[in-house]
Amino acid sequence: MWRRLFVDSVPNWQLALAVIVPTAVLAWFAGHTARLAATRAMRNVLRDTIEVSSALVRAPLRLIELVTFALVFAVLIFPAFELAGLHPRAGVHLGTLITWAFDSGLKVVLITVVAFAIIRVIGVGVQRFEHDINFGTGLDALERAKRARTLGGVLSSVTTIVVIAIAVVMILDEVGVNTSPVLTGAGILGVALGFGAQTLVRDLIGGFFLILENQVRVGDVVAMNGIGGLVEAINLRTTILRDEEGTVHVIPNGAVTTLANRSIQFSYYVINLPLAYGVDTDVVSAMLVKVADELRRDDAYRPFILEPLEVIGVDAFEEKAVRLKVRIKTAPLKQWFVGRELRRRINKGLQAAHVDLWSPTRTVTTEPDS
Repeated sequence: MWRRLFVDSVPNWQLALAVIVPTAVLAWFAGHTARLAATRAMRNVLRDTIEVSSALVRAPLRLIELVTFALVFAVLIFPAFELAGLHPRAGVHLGTLITWAFDSGLKVVLITVVAFAIIRVIGVGVQRFEHDINFGTGLDALERAKRARTLGGVLSSVTTIVVIAIAVVMILDEVGVNTSPVLTGAGILGVALGFGAQTLVRDLIGGFFLILENQVRVGDVVAMNGIGGLVEAINLRTTILRDEEGTVHVIPNGAVTTLANRSIQFSYYVINLPLAYGVDTDVVSAMLVKVADELRRDDAYRPFILEPLEVIGVDAFEEKAVRLKVRIKTAPLKQWFVGRELRRRINKGLQAAHVDLWSPTRTVTTEPDS
């Protein structure tokens, strides 16, 4: 057994064991370090989608640790024997290892350090990006924080995957592995995915800019492609709306051609009053302003009314009526709450002032039975 492994004629199992144990410890340390690095990379990529402690993640991590241990042990054990004075018949010789270490080994270390530095710089940039988006306070601070985390996670994951993939290919090339088939296969796969997943890529890009530009937020009332409703969720691929009947509409972000947001910064509630001809519009306007001022003094509505009632004026002459247009500025999503109460009070005020609104009349003619 000894002569099959070593050139030396005198067996020295104690020395061989003294070499194997430290080498195994060093290989275990390398495997454990590789597992920690892979765990950290997976945590950055997966984020909240799956726990690192899940069985789906633990198995690949254990495989990475085992493979790293086996490779490091297989590479170092034979040079370690040579350093101890033994002469193994096979394996990587110490001179070969030293030559590789000072040639390709330094390049591998440099690639690893540069890739790590790039990932760290990107991480700092993403954190600054999240801070800039989330800067300030207000009613939408929580939504801005959510938007910043979403965009930051996407940017960090994509850039980390790209940098790691490039670094791995370069390291494999330095180790001596032919990466041409890998690059060719990746190119073919990329082309296939590009043709087969055009809609998906379009939706992801549309969702990214939808969130980045803050065009719509969770809780907004919007109309997308003519479909109106409350925004319940904004994902990178889809936006989910719920209309007033409770129907849920899932709209791909890449298919959004028109977007009307009713709840950014402020809202207006517009009223068109069809006044009968002969009614003094100045008197009615003064009455409407008085009613709106009383509404603003009401504690239940005062926080949501941003400005006094604005009388736009006579908006149209119709066949039977004069259209008087007014509007009131409110907090976002409170225009209907304020507007319904304003309409109720205007109706009472018009009745008290005996102001006639135009209404269609129907004439019914009856004939006596013959």
